[in-house]
Amino acid sequence: MIKNLQNIQPSSFNKVLHAKHVAIPSEHGAWIFLFSPLLIGMVIGGVSKGTFPLVLAMLSAFLVRQPTTMLVKIISGRRTKNDLYVSLIWFLMYSLVLLISLFVLILQKSIFILFLALPAIPVFIWHLWLVSKRAERRQIWIEIAASGVLALAAPAAYWVGLQCYDSIGWLLWGLSWLQVAGTILYAYLRLNQRHLKERPPQKELLMMSSETFLFNAGLFAGVLILMLMGWVPVYLPIAFLIQPLEVIWGTYHPAISVTPKKIGIRQLIISSLFTIVFIITWLLG
Repeated sequence: MIKNLQNIQPSSFNKVLHAKHVAIPSEHGAWIFLFSPLLIGMVIGGVSKGTFPLVLAMLSAFLVRQPTTMLVKIISGRRTKNDLYVSLIWFLMYSLVLLISLFVLILQKSIFILFLALPAIPVFIWHLWLVSKRAERRQIWIEIAASGVLALAAPAAYWVGLQCYDSIGWLLWGLSWLQVAGTILYAYLRLNQRHLKERPPQKELLMMSSETFLFNAGLFAGVLILMLMGWVPVYLPIAFLIQPLEVIWGTYHPAISVTPKKIGIRQLIISSLFTIVFIITWLLG
């Protein structure tokens, strides 16, 4: 570790600004996992004086993971120390914005929001440990756990908008998290389909997608039950019907030789559509 930290060569400010691989998360699809619950909470809960610092806090907390990951890779010997100085600068900048935003929220008596950050600590440590072991890729469970942390943006934005606690926030969190978990399962299904050399029999395709379909269909059924019990707006199940229909489409149109980028773009469209329909149906209810 000490050897890797020796002889740090400062970089120019221009290099720091253009180091996108250090400043911006490499998993572009993860952005929707943050913005979907954040938008849901903001629109349903409204906007208050604490909304802007909350958005800054959530965004900086999301972004700081990239330079931190780079630092761990450098220290563990996975990368050269060429980007060490740049990674430190971005880490410090994001951390400073995060601390200032949290301080403003505390001044605005929104200190209860800080407790939502507690689950992020063990998940983040878990991620960094996997990075140090070169084992962070294709780890579905940590992706689902991380999406649960990001989904806390929904109750945070909801409560800050209302400027008070309301149990509905936890419902928004659970619904947001489960929907994202369903999209992650579907993304893994599509990535697995890429390895098919030719279209297999339909029975095999159905078997491949059965777990993903059952989860998303079960989520739709669960929201339908909540609607019948009067716990969620009457039209909300429509939003949760989108992903099961997409799974059915993906089952009959396997992603053989489809690039991961195309898979990601399509899922981004589906997730964005879910977010829009969720907000509209909730407000109509």
